[in-house]
Amino acid sequence: MKLSGNTVFITGGTSGIGRALAEALHKLDNQVIISGRRKALLDEVTAANPGMKSVELDMASPESIKAVSTKLIADFPALNVLINNAGVMHLDNVAAPVDEQMMQTTIITNLMGPIRLTGALIEHLKKQPSSTVINVSSVLGFVPMAVSAVYSSTKAALHSYTMSLRWKLKGTSVRVLELSPPWVQTDLLDSKEEPRAMPLAEFISETIGVLGTDTDEVLVDRAKDMRANAGVDEYAFVDQFNDMFVQG
Repeated sequence: MKLSGNTVFITGGTSGIGRALAEALHKLDNQVIISGRRKALLDEVTAANPGMKSVELDMASPESIKAVSTKLIADFPALNVLINNAGVMHLDNVAAPVDEQMMQTTIITNLMGPIRLTGALIEHLKKQPSSTVINVSSVLGFVPMAVSAVYSSTKAALHSYTMSLRWKLKGTSVRVLELSPPWVQTDLLDSKEEPRAMPLAEFISETIGVLGTDTDEVLVDRAKDMRANAGVDEYAFVDQFNDMFVQG
């Protein structure tokens, strides 16, 4: 992917990986537009990064996605990069009755939102000389975390959707990439000080380096073992991972 001279729209850009990635791309001479649900946080990020733009967006609302997509195309006709980053993560217990609201919110935000937003912008992206859709999944889409089963399931589904989208867009100007982060020190699960998680700055630096290559899967080194989990032995690997996570 070309790392500069793009017009980039990134969802969930007010914190964590979304904000850090937006700021890194902003520094590389891209026009970056971030979205989020809270205007105060959007204003805080754009004030800290002069020239960055923002728009309020509720990824759980089809109406909000439609309205924002129309506005983006009108206000930023050169838009050529979409980064579907926004997501929510909760602990759950699928061995008991699952909280209905949590389940719906997680599936709608993490899976239906990116599908809807990509669908709303895809015809515009096809018209650009070169454009990119980046779906932010997770290594938990390959090795599910049992105590966050619904979240892990949405990331597995997003991986599947990404592969289908890439195939359908063969022969167009649109490339489809998948960014699968490992455990990173962010607000998710209060992981900012978690020593087992990857420092955010380190993750962003390595990710930008990989984005600058021709790869379709954006993986930092810490993510590669979990991404490689497949085959008849995957159940043992998943058991070991979850035992390790719970035991600390």
